[in-house]
Amino acid sequence: MTPKLESAEYVADYRIRLRFADGRQGKIDLADELWGEVFEPLKDPSVFRRFRVDTELSTITWETGADLAPEYHYEKVAAQPAAAAGGPSARR
Repeated sequence: MTPKLESAEYVADYRIRLRFADGRQGKIDLADELWGEVFEPLKDPSVFRRFRVDTELSTITWETGADLAPEYHYEKVAAQPAAAAGGPSARR
């Protein structure tokens, strides 16, 4: 089943805070993913921060045509410790 992305918020540099329908949330850093023809323009932070949530694809997309699979985003968030991901223990 494809994870359903509910919201995405620009944090800084190449970091984005994501929240999924199942409650999982966290920050991902995409700095190391910006290679290849479609991602090259995103190295400009002013272009990178202009993403949007595509509800049909359940991922973030950019006007350049770039996107990453929602499963990739979900796995990056899920791999973080709860405190680093902004989970319940991070709010104590």
